[in-house]
This record gives sequence, C-alpha cells and structure tokens, in this order.
Amino acid sequence: VQLQASGGGLVQAGGSLTLSCAASGFTLDYYIIGWFRQAPGKEREVVACGSVYGSSTYLADSVKDRFTISKGDAKNTVYLQMHNLKPEDTADYYCAVRYGGMPSICARDPFNGMHYWGKGTQVTVSS
Repeated sequence: VQLQASGGGLVQAGGSLTLSCAASGFTLDYYIIGWFRQAPGKEREVVACGSVYGSSTYLADSVKDRFTISKGDAKNTVYLQMHNLKPEDTADYYCAVRYGGMPSICARDPFNGMHYWGKGTQVTVSS
C-alpha cells in the first residue's frame, strides 16, 4: 500500500498548481482521500477531502473558493487543483486515505481513520 503525492513547486502569488495523489497496491474506489498541509512551525491541517466514487467533497474555509479536489485522469489518482495561490498556502502537502465514509467527515474529525499517508510534496508561494 503506497500513496505518492507530487506536483509541488515554486509559484508566484496568484498562480496555480495541481497536485496529484497516486495510489498503488490498492484501489481508491472505497476510500476517502484527504489532502493535508503543514506549514513550518504549524500543525498539520486538512485542506480537502473527496472520493473517486462520489461527487461530494469537503474544502476547508481557507481554500473553499480556490481549491478543488477531483478524480484524476489516471486510474487510482486524485488531484488537488489550486488556484489564486497565496503565500499562506506555502506548506508541505500530504495525501492520506481512510476506508469508507463520506468526505463530510473531514469537517469534524479529519484525521480519524486516515491510516495511510504519502510523503509530502512542497508548495512554496512567493509574494
């Protein structure tokens, strides 16, 4: 079981990036996928949650009008599309999965059940 986040980089404020989370060794079909981020000196926080089997998603208030979580073009892949990036979005971004449930669970207990984590991908937004 492996998750791999990729797509991070350096971007100017107002720019866009798309992160990918690719799963191997299992299928994402029955999992909730969460995107999390951790800025230096801060706690890890949830950014978005979604699934490949439904259309409902959860987005943190800080990114609600700028980020989208969606099923990837490749099988077993989920995207985090980030637009209008701000310096405060600078962080290491991680994807994680939990079996079953609905993305809305991320609103109240985002870390519960997220048993598998990928290594992070760094996003730096310059002002």
